Amino acid sequence: MELRFSWPVNDGGHLYRRVSRRTPQPVNMGSNILIVALTLCSVASSWGWREGSVVSEELFATANPDVYLTAPELIAKKGYPAETHTVTTEDGYILTLHRIPYGKSGPSNNRPAVFVQHGLLCSSAAWVLMEPEKSLAFILADAGYDVWLGNTRGNTYSKKHVSLKSTDKAYWAFSWHESGVYDLPAMIDYVLSRTGQSNLYYIGHSMGTTMFYVMASMRPEYNAKIRAQFSLAPVAFMSNLKSPVIRLMATFDNTLDVLLKMIGVYEFLPNSEFLTLVGGVFCKDDAITQKLCGNVLFLMCGFNQDQLNTTLLPVIMGHLPAGSSTNQLLHYAQGINSAKYREFSYGMIKNLATYGSLTPPDYDLSKITAPVFLHWSDNDWMADTKDVRELESKLPNVKGSIRVPLATFNHLDYMWAIDAKPLLYDTVLENMKKF
Repeated sequence: MELRFSWPVNDGGHLYRRVSRRTPQPVNMGSNILIVALTLCSVASSWGWREGSVVSEELFATANPDVYLTAPELIAKKGYPAETHTVTTEDGYILTLHRIPYGKSGPSNNRPAVFVQHGLLCSSAAWVLMEPEKSLAFILADAGYDVWLGNTRGNTYSKKHVSLKSTDKAYWAFSWHESGVYDLPAMIDYVLSRTGQSNLYYIGHSMGTTMFYVMASMRPEYNAKIRAQFSLAPVAFMSNLKSPVIRLMATFDNTLDVLLKMIGVYEFLPNSEFLTLVGGVFCKDDAITQKLCGNVLFLMCGFNQDQLNTTLLPVIMGHLPAGSSTNQLLHYAQGINSAKYREFSYGMIKNLATYGSLTPPDYDLSKITAPVFLHWSDNDWMADTKDVRELESKLPNVKGSIRVPLATFNHLDYMWAIDAKPLLYDTVLENMKKF
């Protein structure tokens, strides 16, 4: 299915939002500050506002309008063609892909397809937030590629299912394992069918790399469909992760999982009016709290104030977080604690029934035969250099292990660094020409 979108969007200068609020369930349970904070954040982001209430017109009217635009609207606003496509996975999830079929030079035949996959809590919008000369999706389109932006199950753009509702517990019974086994094959097959090509380029960031390694090891026939894979901030092994927030959270993985599920929270940090408003008010240029917004991101991903365009912060907060399942987060926590890159652990009893062993099996990385380029950085608190080296040692067809030549380059800089193009994207484009 395909939808085409064209600019402009008529907001009339007024952006009202009306959303319903769910009644919270009381929880009589003590816990540490981190667990409570994460739980409240996840719950609050899903509640929204009271039924029938109107968020202040003045707050929305003074905000950057890009905060409230969808990915196709952002693409069209910047003067590029935008298409929306949907695909259904083998297990019934309905995913949305966004396409930029060509760049400023206009349509042409035989444009190689490139598939770009976001990371955890992100969406396709992550690649089109900045101006065209700095955003990866637009840079690829202007370089002559047919650009396809994926959206994994459960995020802002991919919350439908053939039989389940996103409010159903069963809908959220997935981690990034299912995204690798089902989502990526479905989206890749759709792109190849739509374009008539036999293979494509794959660019993934963070969880977008995790998912790829799952697909290429569990469904090795897909290696032949990849011309070359570019791992930006590759995440597989995580025992050396530096982020204090994520590491502390991983310490309480089971407690957090139980607490969230006790109160019926299976979706983690969805995009919401509440968080959008917080970003729009507290992260804008004239807010004394703007530095705090940047520091929240830095505490998770590494500090690099010089490469962050702070004016973009409200726009980032308007599109991030974009939602995930609690199991995706838990799966990463399991990897941190076990120092393994392996399938999801359901607990010993269910593991025995599912895998025939008390612990889940490791992913067989030796089956990943597609050409892989690893792009890593010294200041990435999520993809530590030691973990990247371990990954590199287990992949059989690494064509390049490339350090970003800036010591302070962090995990989010792969998407939004002011100088991402000369530091990273130009190298990716140069290597794409070789395949």
